[in-house]
Amino acid sequence: MICIITLSRFSKTHQAFFYSEANEITGKVNTEVNKVSRYFNLVDANKELAAENARLKSQLKMNFVASDSSKLIVTDTLIKDTSNRYRKYSYLPALVVNNNVSSQSNFITLERGSKQGVKKDMGVIGPLGIIGKVVTVSENYSVVMSLLNRNSSVSAMFKKGDHQSGNVEWDGKDANYLTMKKVSKAVDVKKGDTIVTSNYSPSFPSLLMIGTVVEIRTDAQGDTYSLKLKSATNFFTLQYVNVILNHYYEEQNKLDSLTRKLQFNSGNE
Repeated sequence: MICIITLSRFSKTHQAFFYSEANEITGKVNTEVNKVSRYFNLVDANKELAAENARLKSQLKMNFVASDSSKLIVTDTLIKDTSNRYRKYSYLPALVVNNNVSSQSNFITLERGSKQGVKKDMGVIGPLGIIGKVVTVSENYSVVMSLLNRNSSVSAMFKKGDHQSGNVEWDGKDANYLTMKKVSKAVDVKKGDTIVTSNYSPSFPSLLMIGTVVEIRTDAQGDTYSLKLKSATNFFTLQYVNVILNHYYEEQNKLDSLTRKLQFNSGNE
């Protein structure tokens, strides 16, 4: 050790060599330390990414509707952009604190509740596709009925031109697959076709990913198809999601309820 110290002090050649080796060792140690540090900072990084993702989703064109130029709006509490369009949807990032995929009735718990703007029937979407709807809300938490629930159903349509609509459900078997029943044989269905949310749900914007067709079966009646879909969402790895706030939900839902009531009454006459 004395010899090494002496050489490193009085020999420029050896000094440069030892400094080089020391820097190499220090660099490798710092690299490993940074890896550990980055691992423990993943939670904060994911939170930042979720917030950024929600902000970018909120800027999408489908979240705005054109204003009615025939009316004079005196007071408006909704966000309006420079093109005079009014925001219909906003996104609220939330952390998944509990997720069940092993039963026939699966639910997801989010760390965001009424104090943070969540209400019952709000849609929930992940990075790759929709997840379900909020069914219960407390002050700081909310429970979502997952698509992997036998009681869950979401209005859907084909992304391609014909836009045949139907409902996507889960058969309770494989958490990776969903079903879409009673699809008309007039529709040119092919494996790989994309299924997205329709225009009929007040909880979700249209054109959000649900899944892709992997199997086409003819129903027992013979005049419709039953489709097996590969879910766009991986329900096994959920960490951060976005709760969808529809600023027009109350108005749209009220009219939908009235329409269903009128249809029921007409059917009983």
